[in-house]
Amino acid sequence: MHALVNILKADGTAWFLAGFTACSRALTYYFAGGPLRLNHLKRVASRGHFGKTEDGHGGRWPGFLHPFASVIEHGPNFAIFLADDDDIAGVARRYGAEVVRRPVEISGDSASSESALLHVLQVLRQEGDYQPDLLVFLQCTSPLTLAEDMDGTIQALLNQRADTALAVIPFHYFLWRQEADDALGINHDKRVRPLRQERPPQYLETGAVYVMKVPGFLQARHRFFGKTALYVMPAERRLEIDEPSDLQVAEMRLLAQARLDRSRSLPDPVQAVVFDFDGVFTDNRLLVFQDGREAVLCDRGDGWGLGQLKKTGIPLLILSTEKNPVVQARADKLQIPCLHGVQDKGAALGQWLLEQGLDPMHIVYVGNDVNDLPCLEMVGFRVAVADAHPSVRAVADLLLEHPGGQGAIRELCDLLLEHRT
Repeated sequence: MHALVNILKADGTAWFLAGFTACSRALTYYFAGGPLRLNHLKRVASRGHFGKTEDGHGGRWPGFLHPFASVIEHGPNFAIFLADDDDIAGVARRYGAEVVRRPVEISGDSASSESALLHVLQVLRQEGDYQPDLLVFLQCTSPLTLAEDMDGTIQALLNQRADTALAVIPFHYFLWRQEADDALGINHDKRVRPLRQERPPQYLETGAVYVMKVPGFLQARHRFFGKTALYVMPAERRLEIDEPSDLQVAEMRLLAQARLDRSRSLPDPVQAVVFDFDGVFTDNRLLVFQDGREAVLCDRGDGWGLGQLKKTGIPLLILSTEKNPVVQARADKLQIPCLHGVQDKGAALGQWLLEQGLDPMHIVYVGNDVNDLPCLEMVGFRVAVADAHPSVRAVADLLLEHPGGQGAIRELCDLLLEHRT
C-alpha cells in the first residue's frame, strides 16, 4: 500500500505526506480515509474557496486547495486530515476524509513542520501498522504547485540515489548583507561583476515540495539529511504566500491558469456549439404584460461574443422547446440557425448532427435544466451555466462562472476563441 496524507493547520496551510516504492507516475495513490469528490475539489480550488478557512488577513485563502486538487487528480482514493480546527475538520469529513486531531503541543504557530510529519508517521504505525518508504511534503503556501512538481522531486531523489530532495528554481541575483559600516556581497565578491552566463548555477528553495526517505527522516527528525537532490521546477510556478499582497498575486495567477485549463479542456476541434435558449440566453425569468405579451431579458455582451465566434466559422445552433416567437426573433437578430418549439430535444439534436455530418464527440452543448440532459448525454463536451439545475451541473464538463442571461454565453465564447488561438 502507498499512503498519501494531507495535514491541515488551522491557519490555512497544508502539507502532504506520501509513501512510494517506485516512480510516482507508475503508482496508484492512496489516502488513508474515505473517497474524495475530485471534480468538486478541483472546482473549489480553482475558485479559491475552502469552507470558512481564513487567510489571517481578513479574507479567504486563494487557491487553498489547488496543490491538493492537482495532486489528487493523479487518482488517490483516500485522505487523512490532521486538524485542530473544527471548521477544517468539518470540511474534511464532508469530502469523505478521516480526521485526526492534532495534539495541542504541535498546534501552535511555533510548531515545526517536522513535528507534524512525525506525528502522522506515528499514527500510521500505531493505527495502520504501516510505514511509507518516502515522505513527500507539499506546502499550500505554494499554491501554484502541480502534481508534476511532486513527481519531478521524487524522480530526482530516485535518479540520484539521494536521501532527500527539494524543489528549486534557478537563481541569478546578487545577494547582499548589511554589516555595521558596510554592505557586503553574500553570493559574490562585490569587486567583481560577472555576467549571468559566467556565474556558477545557483538555486532558490521554493518551499513547495520536499521528499525524504522515511527511515532517515525518523532518525534525523529534520527534512534534510544525507545526500540531497534538486528538482528544478518552472520559475513561473514559484510563489510563496508570506505577505497579504502575495494572496492577490496568487489569486490572479490561479484564475488565469484555471481559465487556460478550462480552454484546453474543450474538444479539439470543436465542430459546433449548440445552445439552449431559456436560462442560457435569458436569465430564466419572463416578463408578462397586461395584454398577455411576453418578453425576456438577454445580455448584449453575449451577442457581441457570438458575433466574434461566428467569424471563426464554427457552426452554431439554438435548440429550444419554447414556442414563443421571441426565441426565433433573437436568433434572427444574431443570425444563428434556430430550432424552437421542439418537443424531443435529443431527437432533434441527433437529426441535426446527422444532417450536418458532425461527430457528436466534437460538439459543445450549453444547457441549464433537466430537459437538456438528453442532449448533454449525446455530446462530447457538456457545459452548464452557473445557475443550472443540480442534475445538469452534475454531468457538466465545464461549469461557467456566469448565470444564464448574464454573460454565460460571452464567457464560453471567450474560452472558445482562446482555445482556437
